[in-house]
Amino acid sequence: MKYPNEVQQEILHKLLNISSKTEIGIKYNFNAIKNYQDFKNRLPIVSYEDIFDQVERCRNGEQNIFWPEPIKWFAKSSGTTNAKSKFIPVSAEALEDCHYKAGKDMLSLYFNNNESAQMFTGKCLRLGGSRELYRNTNSYFGDLSAIIIDNLPFWAELSSTPSQKVSLMSEWESKMKAIIEESINENVTSLAGVPSWMLVLLQNVLKETKKETIYDIWPSIEVYFHGGVSFQPYKSQFKKLFHNNLNYYEIYNASEGFFAIQDMNNSEDLLLMLDYGIFYEFIPVPLNEKTNEIDAIIPLSQVQLKKNYAIVITTNAGLWRYKIGDTVKFTSLNPYRIKITGRTKNYINAFGEELMVENADAAITKAAKKMNVEILDYTAGPVFMKNNNKGKHEWIIEFNKPPNDIDRFACLLDQFLKNENSDYEAKRYKDFAISMPKIKIAEKGLFYKWLKSKNKLGGQNKVPRLSNDRLLLDELKKIKN
Repeated sequence: MKYPNEVQQEILHKLLNISSKTEIGIKYNFNAIKNYQDFKNRLPIVSYEDIFDQVERCRNGEQNIFWPEPIKWFAKSSGTTNAKSKFIPVSAEALEDCHYKAGKDMLSLYFNNNESAQMFTGKCLRLGGSRELYRNTNSYFGDLSAIIIDNLPFWAELSSTPSQKVSLMSEWESKMKAIIEESINENVTSLAGVPSWMLVLLQNVLKETKKETIYDIWPSIEVYFHGGVSFQPYKSQFKKLFHNNLNYYEIYNASEGFFAIQDMNNSEDLLLMLDYGIFYEFIPVPLNEKTNEIDAIIPLSQVQLKKNYAIVITTNAGLWRYKIGDTVKFTSLNPYRIKITGRTKNYINAFGEELMVENADAAITKAAKKMNVEILDYTAGPVFMKNNNKGKHEWIIEFNKPPNDIDRFACLLDQFLKNENSDYEAKRYKDFAISMPKIKIAEKGLFYKWLKSKNKLGGQNKVPRLSNDRLLLDELKKIKN
């Protein structure tokens, strides 16, 4: 927090020095890189497709390609909008100096802000990935959460529930029953997991025990550490379950690394963690038509408040100038705090409206609150112009209980979207480019069925909120039919 830019420069030089004799270090002559400008000019910005061959070679046993220490773990991820599996390298350094260090920092920040916390008098109910770890010829792969759980130090395992065996079960519905069975009689004092799946688990716990509230089962529960998806659409449901007595702490982690932690009570801002072996760069979103990524990319020291940026990372697992696909904006520059605004592929810009997930989450939450309804899940995409018909957005929304006037809900959603996004407001002005959004009420369990059909139940799997095409909308309609 005190010397952020100096720490980042230190990280960059350390990563370059350590990796100078790797295949990539020799190719780009890391020894000749003296400063950030050299680094920027010498190395390309890459996506997973660009490094696929290197990763496959490493998975098949070759080493010293992009990181000097042997890598045997790979976090399997399909990404939010890409069905093709990605295998993200996870080094011993990334586990120890990034993921586990972040876990300790997360707990330290929470206790620093809540001196009377009693969290360690009980156990943390963790909800990890739904896949087991699979052995390849020369490597292991699985959900990042499964890799982390499999390598946890004994003290962390002792303070967690369910057991490692249950946590690593592959079949989600059987796993749900096993988690409840193992955890029901434990003294659970904290929760950790993705909001959408944690909500499903807690509702099943109440159903199984026939209790009124979670406190009837776990009276000492005090904090929920959450991440993976925006908490906004789920907040009201958690508050109802816990009667506003729970502390909420957001984290921002991914297969590629652990990036940020909420460092203040009752805050929506996340402190960017700068000493986890990750060097950050940022590309403004959207890019000016006359500017390319290479010219536009900037280091942390040059970011500005309230602007959208795509994150590019260089890590202690051998990812070099890698686009992770997330977008953020800075809410503070001293210290550096961020909000996650969406995915680079997870937006709607079919008509120049540049609608980001952040806008959609805020608008739908406000519309739901206004009409006193709860959103279970949703997605939206474009309806393209045809003949004389203007384009619009189509929303498929699963409600806990649908609003009694869906047209009024559509009007409220439309108005709140205009309030959140000036580009959307301009395109909606007098139906200039796009007309009123079209709302489809999803039958109960539709999104669950879609995730199940994709073998994506549990863990960090989620429904893409926004798409710039109609593929997901059409898939959901087929399931419904």
